[in-house]
Amino acid sequence: MTQNLLIEAHLKRLKMPTVASLYEDFARDAETNNRTYEAYLLALLELEVQQRDQSTQRSRIKKAKFPVMKTLDGFDFSAVPDLNQSRILTLSQNDYIARHENVLMIGPCGVGKTHLAIGLGVAACRARKRVCFTTTPALVNELLEARQDHRLAKVQATYQKLDLLILDEFGFVPFTKDGAQLLFNLIATRNEVRSTILTSNLEFSKWTEVIGDPTLAGALVDRLTHHAHIIQIKGDSYRFRESLRKADG
Repeated sequence: MTQNLLIEAHLKRLKMPTVASLYEDFARDAETNNRTYEAYLLALLELEVQQRDQSTQRSRIKKAKFPVMKTLDGFDFSAVPDLNQSRILTLSQNDYIARHENVLMIGPCGVGKTHLAIGLGVAACRARKRVCFTTTPALVNELLEARQDHRLAKVQATYQKLDLLILDEFGFVPFTKDGAQLLFNLIATRNEVRSTILTSNLEFSKWTEVIGDPTLAGALVDRLTHHAHIIQIKGDSYRFRESLRKADG
């Protein structure tokens, strides 16, 4: 009994809860099936690592603040026939993050840009990457408020640490001059050192409508597209087609 208490105390100190809860069951199984000490230890450690990986993935996904949980497995690629499915699945391997490349998804509303962005974000979380999802207007507002409260450097540093920043809905709301400048500064500091996914309903030639300043808009496009995977999605709204299908049904 004393031996077990010592084992559990050591495992608690080492922060190995899975081993602590299962080592006795595994020991009985090893004795019954005549397993070696090495096989017994390996089975315990493999399960501990597996549980830690799953816990880390859940934590990353929670911290990413996805508005809904979406995966690429749940995306209907047949509804967007012009979209290169293999290209998206290749991106889900996260090599673009290792190379500090961006992903830009351009297309009309309702074609699945947000779903794809979240799906790639979830894939990155499962690879233990630090991810954050936000809409572009929400990010700009956060930066403006942080500057007003003298917290801008701290907020910028937080975003700078992310392996992947997902900016959704660029183009829906025009920015003030200050807001556009803050957005550009953040993206510029992440350029070539971190990765960004941005979704937009606007072609690059129309980004001036949102940024206001043609020079700044051009500089923003230049930074984002320098090392980027540009995915242009065409077609009608998937959500609208789903509504029609349900109505017809």
